[in-house]
Amino acid sequence: MSTTASDPLAALGSLPGVPEAVDSVRKAVDRVYGHRVMRRRSNEVTAEAALRGSRGSAALAGADWNLEEVRRRTDFSGEDEARTVGAALRLTAEAGQLLSIWRQSPLRVLARLHLVAAGGATPDDAVGRPRLAGEVVDEPLIETPLPGAEEVAGRLEGLSRLIIAGGSAPALVTAAVVHGELLALRPFGSHNGLVARTAERIVLIGSGLDPKSICPAEVGHAEQGRASYVAAFEGYTAGTPEGMAAWITHCGRSIELGVRESTAVCEALQRGAA
Repeated sequence: MSTTASDPLAALGSLPGVPEAVDSVRKAVDRVYGHRVMRRRSNEVTAEAALRGSRGSAALAGADWNLEEVRRRTDFSGEDEARTVGAALRLTAEAGQLLSIWRQSPLRVLARLHLVAAGGATPDDAVGRPRLAGEVVDEPLIETPLPGAEEVAGRLEGLSRLIIAGGSAPALVTAAVVHGELLALRPFGSHNGLVARTAERIVLIGSGLDPKSICPAEVGHAEQGRASYVAAFEGYTAGTPEGMAAWITHCGRSIELGVRESTAVCEALQRGAA
């Protein structure tokens, strides 16, 4: 994340193409919140969005299960893919419980998210803390150079200060930066992608853009495909205005695809088919 503006996140909001993406996301979110089903059955839409978002995040982490398998399965122990899906489900369930802490102490929330994701699968002394010098990272999808432990600590602290300070940046911009920075840093030994996408979800909920958590960006990230996700992320790591704008607009498109998914859920509920 490279910008020297006094309000760096707000400055990113003026990059070419980003204001249009912000406006498009807001209009899409407003439309699904205005659906008649949301007046009576919003809890059902939220639950379905959580399930579909978890499936999407797990798919990006290498466990590309179909939705019905995720819905049917009760045991997520055993093979690696099952543990990945289980971690995604636990993280989604946890996200809404951490909003008040996020605004005061984002680093505590990230530690909690890693603890929830690990679910006992990682050695105790490595869970819930940023990695130390020399520790390996298991994140096969992201292959950009891995920052050293000292850089990770400094950039996490900087990200935390930005979140606590707030500012005038649109929710899309803040969510994209939080997501991108955590992917770039990979601060934990495992589950960094799952944690980063959950943090994006927390920002979208806490900002008021998606307070009922019915617009799962994870669905859109998965729908656009792993190659598109990685290519957009490489724009973030490049740090150029064009690269940052490409990542933010990619995240915006992901939210819109999540909106489309939840709109379909609303339509199905209205027809009595779900």
